[in-house]
Amino acid sequence: MLDLALVLVALVAVWWSVVLVLAPEPFLLPGPDRVVLALIRRWGDLWPNALVTLTEILIGLVTGIVAGVATALFMGYVPAASRVVTPFVVVLQSMPVFAIAPVLVLWFGFGLASKIVMATVIIFFPVASAFHDGIERTDPGLLDLARLYGAGRARTLALIQVPAALPALVTGLRMAAAVAPIGAIVGEWVGASSGLGLIMMHANARMQTDVMFAALALVVAMAVILRLAADLLADRLLPWLDETDR
Repeated sequence: MLDLALVLVALVAVWWSVVLVLAPEPFLLPGPDRVVLALIRRWGDLWPNALVTLTEILIGLVTGIVAGVATALFMGYVPAASRVVTPFVVVLQSMPVFAIAPVLVLWFGFGLASKIVMATVIIFFPVASAFHDGIERTDPGLLDLARLYGAGRARTLALIQVPAALPALVTGLRMAAAVAPIGAIVGEWVGASSGLGLIMMHANARMQTDVMFAALALVVAMAVILRLAADLLADRLLPWLDETDR
């Protein structure tokens, strides 16, 4: 937490130094003071749109995690299925988000649904791939021991492979928390009736760069909070591991 705060302070200091030394036009690069003033001045407009974006992110995060965990468990329970499912997962992840966003907006409309689906698609891959990789990397000795004692596939998965894969799952959750806002924001850029992405698009068209940076600051704050929540979850799920092993 302290390291993150120091990094943010350093970035703001560098930003302010660049503005003071180079003195760019405010519409090119506003100073932190202008962004803070825009945040205060437009708070009545930014706050409700931030709630919309946060709702999209949280629902997409939950659905993406559930879908990713379920897919990884299915591939772990039916190893032969991974040869069929994995190519679909890779193809889904390789699609540029800007390419599929217009299609999702066309299918699901300009409301929350298309943004939630977009966020789900982006979050799904790191969770599914990381958790499945953790399941596949379970110590073979433990698997041999389970077979020796006559444990079935389901019991082996639940009692040995899933606990062994929890560190990998936490890694996937951390990655998902970092990329969670991308889907919602991209979806709002393509087509939306509300949200921070829409605010940023309107501000960009009007060259209100300070407002655009203020909206971006709220998105960054959401991503940081989600990452901290993922770290807290790691402390709850993996209390027996050292920090360097998580």
